Amino acid sequence: MASLISCPHCGIRPREEFTIKGDASLARPAPTAGPDVWYDYVYLRDNPKGRHKEYWHHSSGCRRWLVVERDTVTHLVYGVSDAALAKLGDQA
Repeated sequence: MASLISCPHCGIRPREEFTIKGDASLARPAPTAGPDVWYDYVYLRDNPKGRHKEYWHHSSGCRRWLVVERDTVTHLVYGVSDAALAKLGDQA
């Protein structure tokens, strides 16, 4: 069964064109944070079950970073947005 992702720039594309890069809900620690905080941020990750936001890279397409909201159990995709625009929306 082929999975399809709706890239906001390229349209509907096969999942194989994308690379999952990690949790989009993590907040990067301050540069002055201690080693324990950085260790946790870099190495310790939850393995969520259910609806979750992740960074994906359209590595074989437009090469843009995207935020994909999907169910980690069923792999149903709820939405895809440009990660750069999502960051701008967070700052507004």
